[in-house]
Amino acid sequence: MSRTSVRLFLLVMFAVTLVEAVFYYSTSGEVVHVVAYTGLCSLAWWSALRLPRGGGRLPWLLIAAGMTLWFAGDAFELIEVHFLGGTPDVGLADAFWLGGYPLLAVALALIARRRAPGRLRGAVVDALTLTVAAGAVSWQFIMKPLAEGLTLAESAVPLLYPFADVVLLSGALVVALSPGIRTAPTRLVLAGAVWFLAMDLGWNVLPYFVDSDLYGRLGAAMIFGNALVVAAALHPARGELSREGAETGTLHPARIFFLAVALMTAPLLTLVADDKITAVVASAACALLVIVRFTAAVREQERAQAQLAYQARCDPLTGLANRSVLGDRLARAVPAPDAPVAVLYLDLDGFKQINDRYGHEAGDAVLRTVADRLSAVVREQDLVARLGGDEFVLLCPGVSAEEAAWLAERLLTDVSWPVPYEGHHLTVGVSIGIAARTAVGEEGLLRVADAAMYEAKRLGRGRYILS
Repeated sequence: MSRTSVRLFLLVMFAVTLVEAVFYYSTSGEVVHVVAYTGLCSLAWWSALRLPRGGGRLPWLLIAAGMTLWFAGDAFELIEVHFLGGTPDVGLADAFWLGGYPLLAVALALIARRRAPGRLRGAVVDALTLTVAAGAVSWQFIMKPLAEGLTLAESAVPLLYPFADVVLLSGALVVALSPGIRTAPTRLVLAGAVWFLAMDLGWNVLPYFVDSDLYGRLGAAMIFGNALVVAAALHPARGELSREGAETGTLHPARIFFLAVALMTAPLLTLVADDKITAVVASAACALLVIVRFTAAVREQERAQAQLAYQARCDPLTGLANRSVLGDRLARAVPAPDAPVAVLYLDLDGFKQINDRYGHEAGDAVLRTVADRLSAVVREQDLVARLGGDEFVLLCPGVSAEEAAWLAERLLTDVSWPVPYEGHHLTVGVSIGIAARTAVGEEGLLRVADAAMYEAKRLGRGRYILS
């Protein structure tokens, strides 16, 4: 369905909602309700079933099932009214209505999980913080007054509705706070969830202020909430709801504001609430969640800084030190007669031919293998660096010229071992220049070793030159 068609669909459903609200207590209103709800459920199932398996179908199936349960509750209530002599205070219709809430909440959680696999910890903690605050307010001003004067059995079902709202709110918050694109489909789903919550809040609050004839018509408004969710399912860009989103580097100001409100809500309840225990428990829960969130944020920052430090000092392909690290180590390792320093400058022979014949992925495999072989022959205090391309440097403090020559001979053999790659055995050689003498300045040894390496190449490659 095109974007224009989705807008037209919502406009029609809004008009249908208004018509049903006007004729809500008549047979005409009931007919409009049944026809509209049947159409919405059919569209919800159709849009879910046309998705391929594993392509994000399950959340939409749960949404369609939840919507169908709500319609089943309405239909059973109509049967009770017209054929069973009236509706009881608590009946089978309540089971259908209450059953739809967890299905929708689970669907929202699955959507968030697909949008940010493995990256939902911050969103979940923030959502729980807001949910705890909302639950404390709901208990104090909705649930507790609702249960006053009733036995536990009498109040159990009525209390489940505001509790179901809190569950639905948590699912909506996880989607709202998770990474990902937020265009029309995401906004429609969240708008539908908020619409349901607003209608339920109206049913609990409006009886204190208006006549039942007015707030009872909110039943018609539920149609439009379902239409918002179905519109998201029909939208051509609905793939954003099941596609992994990019990680955000900063918190949105609105998120910070609502978290601050949530943190202030629970302590303020201790001042105005009759039930001090609930307010204290909510405050403690919010504080614990804040500690968890803060700890996770600090660890995430530490990991990010460690990653940045690694990227700044290490070659991304081989994991070896880069030129910057080599320069720092050379600056601290100025050779002296009683503490020699050897620098071995290596350049691979035949590497370009491998790249040209087998591709750059084969060349990368060779470079990684050579890096592993170089790291395997040096001591712990030595440094192996990649300068770029197929050039490597070994910095070996305390190594004499004779020891450096012995090391170079071993490297000539080790580097030339074949590298298995996709059924082929790739072979490269190496030319090595060695500087193992007293020099002044951090770049002196490196320049001497570089010149010796080029001399080795000029003389026929596959050899070392000791300068």
